[in-house]
Amino acid sequence: MAENAVHLTSATFASAPSIFEVLAQDSLMGSVRPALKHAIKVLAESKPDKFGFLLRWYDEIYTGLDFILQNYYLHNYSASFAEHFYGLKRYVDEGSQSKVLPRRAHWKSLILLVIIPYLKQKLDHWFEETRHKFNIGHHPKSPLYKQLYRVFLAVYPYIHMSWEGSMLAYQMAYMFGKISCHSPFLHLSGTRLCHAEEKEEEGVVGRPPFSVLWSSASLAGKLNLVTKRVLGATAVTLSTGLSVGVFFLQFLEWWYASENNSPSLMALPVPDPPETDKDLIKTPHNVCPLCLKLRTNDTALSTSGFVFCYPCIYDYIKQHQCCPVTSYPSRQEHLIKLYPPDS
Repeated sequence: MAENAVHLTSATFASAPSIFEVLAQDSLMGSVRPALKHAIKVLAESKPDKFGFLLRWYDEIYTGLDFILQNYYLHNYSASFAEHFYGLKRYVDEGSQSKVLPRRAHWKSLILLVIIPYLKQKLDHWFEETRHKFNIGHHPKSPLYKQLYRVFLAVYPYIHMSWEGSMLAYQMAYMFGKISCHSPFLHLSGTRLCHAEEKEEEGVVGRPPFSVLWSSASLAGKLNLVTKRVLGATAVTLSTGLSVGVFFLQFLEWWYASENNSPSLMALPVPDPPETDKDLIKTPHNVCPLCLKLRTNDTALSTSGFVFCYPCIYDYIKQHQCCPVTSYPSRQEHLIKLYPPDS
């Protein structure tokens, strides 16, 4: 009876993946992007003359490779790389017998998978950069541009909140079975997710062999076939490397999680605090240790805990890459803006 029950309910389970599956495939590419960027950063810092361009144009290079990869998987498996990795696929109409996504759904999915996240990434970076410039007093000379930048800084946080809020709303509604899409982008693409069958995981079948297509193609058709062949080989190489990288990344996450949870037998004693300039420590609590004036635009340095004026510590960190009081190595990412009630 249990076996019969499995067969009776298998269609239901195949039509709708669980919330855990869709969240896992969503987070997969989100964890790959920063991990790959960190590897590129280490490579560029070791040999900036050879690999520095990879870091400067990382977003564009990553987007181009991601475009090739996702296009290959949508074309052959009707799924993105992450969706295929978790055994899922996209479909348009439940009654359709086609194993291939329609052309319109294919390109809409590709744009929403690759281009829209790239634009959002650039807007996030531009927002952070513009906010830093305004905080240190670097304003555009033109009053019009200055006003436009102020409007952008005021409006963009609400756009970002709407972006994240819509994602959360779709996920909550999907979890409670109110809608069939867990993401607004999946909804906009006009597709749904379901579990792929074993035959479908091997790729779309029924296409003519390459030799048959080559013999009957014109010169332009042969160039098109060669281009597709090269892009397909590139996508397969990326897929293989990415699959290995994903397993390695998951292994590292497990390793560090288990290492942090278990007490270390070789833990070293906490060293004494470093000697610092006593004159700086004795400065009043509302005085900047750098300019020795009343602090403005309070900013804490997370590596040491000292609070400075934002322009003072920003310029100092940019030039010396360390805390001016403790000499701890520090970067601009360690600056935390403070908003005390008396400011």
